[in-house]
Amino acid sequence: MSIEQNKVLAAVAKENNLIELLNFDFPEVTSTTGLLKIEMTGMCGSDWPYFINYPQTKGSMILGHETVGHVHKIGNEAFARWGVKEGDRVALEEYLPCGHCQYCRTGDFRLCDETDTLLGNGVRYGSTPISMQPSLWGGYARYQYLHSNTVFHKIPATMPAKLATLALPLGNGVEWANIQGKAGLGKCVVIQGPGQQGLACTVAAHQAGASQIIVTGLKADQRRLSLARELGAHHTIAIDEVDLLESIADITGGLFADIVIDCSSGGEETVLSAIQIARKGGLVLLCGRKGVPVREFQSDQLFKKHLTVRGMRGHSYQAVEMAISIISSEHYPLHKLCTHTFKLEELELGLRTVGGKGLPNAIHCCVDPWMNS
Repeated sequence: MSIEQNKVLAAVAKENNLIELLNFDFPEVTSTTGLLKIEMTGMCGSDWPYFINYPQTKGSMILGHETVGHVHKIGNEAFARWGVKEGDRVALEEYLPCGHCQYCRTGDFRLCDETDTLLGNGVRYGSTPISMQPSLWGGYARYQYLHSNTVFHKIPATMPAKLATLALPLGNGVEWANIQGKAGLGKCVVIQGPGQQGLACTVAAHQAGASQIIVTGLKADQRRLSLARELGAHHTIAIDEVDLLESIADITGGLFADIVIDCSSGGEETVLSAIQIARKGGLVLLCGRKGVPVREFQSDQLFKKHLTVRGMRGHSYQAVEMAISIISSEHYPLHKLCTHTFKLEELELGLRTVGGKGLPNAIHCCVDPWMNS
């Protein structure tokens, strides 16, 4: 389609797995809102199931929530509240918390009911329909509306945009491995799944000083398992080639894992294996949605092994700040996580790639809305 002057070009996810490029009016900026000029947006693994499911049930929407850009316009009250000014380079969190509930007041704003677009009627960047004005709620566009409750992180001017889009996924890794998992000296951490989240947990566990980091995957994941070793893993295991339980027992001298972080999505097997390979008194963190019930789960295993099992949900503000610090340190070859960049016109291919049905060897992909403009 043609790009209209004085309009905002965006890629809209519609029913029947369709993407359409549309032009939107620039939203009015009030005293409490603003506008972001998008530089680049990372593609979260959740964008694929969102694309498949959300437009069917919630309506057409602009996906994308790992957004990096520059503050283009800002209202006076927003300037005082946000602590950013026009021209500042920032990364946005997907959450738009209310700011006054118990969760928000205690720093757990990712649990605020206002952010829940899956179970409730909340508003969140990257999963809110365009029928809710002013429509520009997602990162797969050239500009994005800045709600009064937007959560910002300042990004150094010298940080490459592709690396800056890792702030949220790496923030998840810091939250799960470091803040919640308390990985550190003397701890054995097993990370199931060498996707972008599992590799982020690998970096975070290594940064925290974990004594043993073991990443598991499949034979087909050899490139990712090799990258896991570059990012700090001490051992990697292809579970379709060797026995997982025997391998973990051999590596740990029969002690098994202090912390198991399950980042695999789909299927119940990794939940069961996580409980198997955790040591007595260990911690199991479930970080990947399965979409199916765990039918063979035996709760007595938790009792016998005195296990703590905890479901994880995203990052805290602190975790994202720590992630940005890790990226800035340049201690890890994080550029190797950034495998593909797509134009807005190529978003469907990008989403299929993230979903494992497009281009090969993808880990973390991005959309550049200005590419070849």
